[in-house]
Amino acid sequence: MRITFLGGGNMAAALIGGLREKGFSAAGIQVVELSLEAREKLTEQFGVRCTDQFDAAALNCDVVVLAVKPQQMRAAVTPLIGKLKQQLVISIAAGLRVDDMSRWLGNYPRIVRTMPNTPALIGAGITGLYAAPEVDAEQRKVADTILGAVGVTVWVEDEAQVDGVTAISGSGPAYVFYFIEALEAAALELGFDAVSARKLALQTTLGAAQLAAQSEESPTVLRERVTSKGGTTEAALRSLEGDAVSAAVSRAAKAAAARGRELGILLGQD
Repeated sequence: MRITFLGGGNMAAALIGGLREKGFSAAGIQVVELSLEAREKLTEQFGVRCTDQFDAAALNCDVVVLAVKPQQMRAAVTPLIGKLKQQLVISIAAGLRVDDMSRWLGNYPRIVRTMPNTPALIGAGITGLYAAPEVDAEQRKVADTILGAVGVTVWVEDEAQVDGVTAISGSGPAYVFYFIEALEAAALELGFDAVSARKLALQTTLGAAQLAAQSEESPTVLRERVTSKGGTTEAALRSLEGDAVSAAVSRAAKAAAARGRELGILLGQD
């Protein structure tokens, strides 16, 4: 399998690094990137071929991964119009809908839209994927392999659900960081020094997430096991319930999903 990345930013580098770690040959990867500095860095780090344009060698591939910013996508894919044959096109650009990308590519049909998240940068990501009807089973496996190189994958059969993926896992790391910030601030208010406060907040969040991931029990059961009747945890949870934190999280996710739909419409305009 030969893969050409359009764009050599952080997420492209993460995917290339993940593929290389899983034994994928550097000879099978190319990157089209305008920045000389980025090209040199990618070549030095991964040994992949880099070029500043879609030349014949870059087009000689099985997969094209679109890894440029959504606002730049329409102009960036212009050189591909009429030059794609049976290649699979994978987009990791947030918000861009399949129909719009297909139109920009001259009505090219074989597109998989994905929504990775930033933990992919350390191989701990999760990616939602949606395939256009023209993408066959083998190409779906290819897309799953590429995005699976930096974490786990979840397929959706309705493209509208990608906005939900964006709201939960795409934006989700920011929600977790927000909680860590709040927990750290609370520790400072309770008299801990900055180093100890950060350590307490980070390790508590990390440990709880790992426990939930490794346990066969639901988060609800795990929470109940920590919560003794009349104890300190119960007092804290009652305070959170009084502030309607769960409902606030739900509203936040729905706001993110709604904004994702709005951006899709705006970004797809001609």
